[in-house]
Amino acid sequence: MRLYAFFGASALLLLALLTTTPHAQSGALTAFATNTPAAALAPTSTPTALLPTSQPLQIFEAPECRYVAGQPTSQACRDLIARYPKPVFQTIAQDGYTLDNYSFWRVGPQPVTTYDAPNGSPNGQIPRGFNFVRVINQTDGWIQSQSGSWIAKSDAYYVRPSYFTGVLLPEGWNQPFGWILDTTGIYASLTPGGKSTPESGLVPRHYELFNIFAEAQDEDGWTWYMVGVDQWVKQIYMTVIKPIARPEGVTGRWVAVDLFEQSLVAYEDDRPVFATLISTGLPGTETREGLFTVWARLERDGMSGATGAPNAYDLQSVPWVQYFDGSISLHGTYWHDLFGYRRSRGCVNLSISDARWLYRFFDPPADNPNAPRYVYVHSSGEYR
Repeated sequence: MRLYAFFGASALLLLALLTTTPHAQSGALTAFATNTPAAALAPTSTPTALLPTSQPLQIFEAPECRYVAGQPTSQACRDLIARYPKPVFQTIAQDGYTLDNYSFWRVGPQPVTTYDAPNGSPNGQIPRGFNFVRVINQTDGWIQSQSGSWIAKSDAYYVRPSYFTGVLLPEGWNQPFGWILDTTGIYASLTPGGKSTPESGLVPRHYELFNIFAEAQDEDGWTWYMVGVDQWVKQIYMTVIKPIARPEGVTGRWVAVDLFEQSLVAYEDDRPVFATLISTGLPGTETREGLFTVWARLERDGMSGATGAPNAYDLQSVPWVQYFDGSISLHGTYWHDLFGYRRSRGCVNLSISDARWLYRFFDPPADNPNAPRYVYVHSSGEYR
């Protein structure tokens, strides 16, 4: 249902395959860690067999808004939408420390010489690739990375991390909702399957939240969501939160990663408490389905791989890392702001603030410090 992105022979490319989401604007890949605990200490990378529990919990459906072709939107539906025009959720706090005190810069992609001081002597080289450094100092024309070496500013540029955050779900929540993924400003349609048109009066904006009052399929089998009176959005432009039943044997706190919707929902036993957008693995490096447990956690970790190859990468100080499938992790991401699209090499990308919230969510409880932290990876649909 979502966008694929992957490396080409010499550059990072974004291609839309036969999926249901339009092109994103730029891309980057999540990587594998270089300073994780020794592989011998990692648990087996074979997941528990996927449990047949990926069935949505009962959520509210408004019969007064049910779509019937050729019939106008009922007054009862109009009244309902007027009472609940937009979701009202509490957003989580921003990770102000990381966002305010860490400065991430893209270096390259060509090979870049490093120096022992501004205008000093060369002391190394950053190979060609998708490289980011955390800058700890800067002066006129120069930046210093956390490794201590200096880089000419002309060989790098600052990248502003995403300030997107997920939402806390109140107890008793049962109203379907979703986030807009489209970044191009496409008008909504008047009917499911209809053309986008200014007559709808709505241009859904990137990351905008909407309640969903009805859904219907067009003649090609695509699902459309009613987000307002005579305002329909095609599924390729939205991520919809779909709660699931708790997998057998799972208790306490756990998260469900939905590969189809590119979403994550956190639970306390059977109650969903938090929902957000994510980015998971691309074709060839898909995030594996199954039930896993977090086996290592690091507040900061470096990630790199494929050194010398056209798709090499090196990422300093990736924040809030939690490994659950060998070297695959949940982690904060500062190099893109297109959550809801597939963009990684198997890891689960979150915004920095979401990753911090999830890290704290999985802090060991005082009464049970060895409690497992479950990550359930599933797919609520199939790409086509």
